[in-house]
Amino acid sequence: MSDAHDNAQHDLPHEGPIKTPKQLVWSVVASFVVPIIGIILLVNFVASGNKSAPGTKALSEEAVAQRIQPIGAVTLKVGGDNAVLKTGEQVFQAQCSACHTSGAAGAPKVGDAAAWGPRVKTGYDALLTSALKGKGAMGAQGGGDFSDVEIGRAVVYMANQGGAKFDEPKAPAAASAASAAQ
Repeated sequence: MSDAHDNAQHDLPHEGPIKTPKQLVWSVVASFVVPIIGIILLVNFVASGNKSAPGTKALSEEAVAQRIQPIGAVTLKVGGDNAVLKTGEQVFQAQCSACHTSGAAGAPKVGDAAAWGPRVKTGYDALLTSALKGKGAMGAQGGGDFSDVEIGRAVVYMANQGGAKFDEPKAPAAASAASAAQ
């Protein structure tokens, strides 16, 4: 009985997916190539973890350095005797005119003797201190774009326009040379 059963299985036609030798060759090649391509893609996926997304450089060294850079910098004016100080009018036009021309935030207008009279009575030193340290809505001008002597010249310019008779401050080098000559 077992012989009849074995003969019946061999007589049936072959019913697999590979019917020709060409299909067999393609299936053997594909069985080697497909896993290799899968391994390559997997390695690329794992190795790409350190790469940033296209178009974003938020974590690059340059971007981080730019975000943590100091807010300000200190620059020193070097020039000694060759340094050219601005006149009181030049400093006024550059620094003070925005408020003192229009009278913004209660600033006394240039040329208004009534507004400058009480201030002039306090003296040059008090006006200079107010300008350097700030007063009311006016911020401190000391340590800004202009030296203290240049701010003093602007104070003298504005006060003299309001009726004062202050002398313009001299450059520090000129002042020390004048005292040495006496």
